[in-house]
Amino acid sequence: MKLVSWNVNGIRACINKGFYDFFKEADADIFCIQETKMQEGQVEMNTPGYHCYMNCAEKKGYSGVMVFTKQEPLSVSYGMGIDVHDHEGRLITLEYDTFYLVGCYTPNSKEGLTRLSYRMEWEDDLLSYLKRLERKKPIVLCGDLNVAHKEIDLKNPQTNHNSAGFSNEERSKMTQLLHSGFVDTYRYLHPDKIEYSWWSYRFYARAKNAGWRIDYFIVSQCLKERIQAAEIHTQVMGSDHCPVSLRIDL
Repeated sequence: MKLVSWNVNGIRACINKGFYDFFKEADADIFCIQETKMQEGQVEMNTPGYHCYMNCAEKKGYSGVMVFTKQEPLSVSYGMGIDVHDHEGRLITLEYDTFYLVGCYTPNSKEGLTRLSYRMEWEDDLLSYLKRLERKKPIVLCGDLNVAHKEIDLKNPQTNHNSAGFSNEERSKMTQLLHSGFVDTYRYLHPDKIEYSWWSYRFYARAKNAGWRIDYFIVSQCLKERIQAAEIHTQVMGSDHCPVSLRIDL
């Protein structure tokens, strides 16, 4: 099975920058996107052969996640069922026969870490949510998780230790997630490889490859031997993020 995840930084803008070209080329079984920045009905998606599900933020032009899937899921749920988290369109869960797919757009801690305390609450509640699901079936979690876990995961770690996405607190929550029975599929297959999935629009960061790896596929430990490939598609333009993909036997 092939799965793709991409923070498109506005689906309407990305459509005008080649979204459908990559979508068709990828031919994924499941294609997840984050930061759709749209409300239902604003865009008629041209994705024949796919079922489409979306969770939109209440605030217009903000956040939002969407999943395209060839196989109709058994069920779909939106958010965590926790009111404080469920107004920004950040989580969508699809249930299949043998696993749960969780598409996630993790809140950014913001400049000056002004939203860090909320981010910590989100992380704890997300982990609890995943572990509840995992009692029934294994998990595939994907999306923009807004954290570079290790120094290898960003170009300039020394100057970013107090930056959103590389604070000690955020990195420790990723460590806690992985120590709770989950596997970072890219690092599992590529322990020493340096590739990034996000680049700032400032300072020609992408041209200089001064990026961060903050987009992930994370799976339950019991699935790790089924991982076949994990890739970062750095050549794909259209957003400040590039797509990431996973091939796995599910």
